Amino acid sequence: MKIRTLDGRSAAIKRAIRVSLGGSARVSRWIMAGCLIAVGAMMLLKVTGVALAAATPGWHTDMPPAKAFFEKIRVVSNVIGSDDDTFVKLSVKEPADVYVNHITADPLANSGWHTHPGPSVVVVKRGTATVDEVENGNCVEHSYPAGTGFVDQGGVHVHLVRNTSTTDTLEVYAFQVIPSGLNRVVPVSDPGVCPGL
Repeated sequence: MKIRTLDGRSAAIKRAIRVSLGGSARVSRWIMAGCLIAVGAMMLLKVTGVALAAATPGWHTDMPPAKAFFEKIRVVSNVIGSDDDTFVKLSVKEPADVYVNHITADPLANSGWHTHPGPSVVVVKRGTATVDEVENGNCVEHSYPAGTGFVDQGGVHVHLVRNTSTTDTLEVYAFQVIPSGLNRVVPVSDPGVCPGL
């Protein structure tokens, strides 16, 4: 992975991070990716003067979330008694923090625009989660009722999760695999393509 900065100091930054982490190039790539996301968000804020989005009142994440550190994860599993292909395959080659988050949202609350530095698997337990995201410059809305869920790839995937009900509480669980040491949620500014949000 080649990282360039406008002032050409990427090699020095990567070396400094690698030295501070005991020489681990693998860890430094994860840290560098998270730093670039955070620095990019701060630069956008400074250049545009646009505030980063925040969750609305009524959006509640149990704190602290359940968390475990894994040096590596490798799971290859198939259905018991089946000779079929692999049913589940999960491979995390670098140190990661794994979270299980319990989130509730009061009627009409939302998460604020954000992304994650790693993937999330979200299960909707109660209510309906409405996910707004930007695809090819357009606002796209998806709804997930109780008993369904969705996968967020993370990275540059910017989205907002809403409870559009005026009476019911939304309740979800999110399983996240995040590069170790990075914040699991990265707030971003409103992309401006979803009117009324």
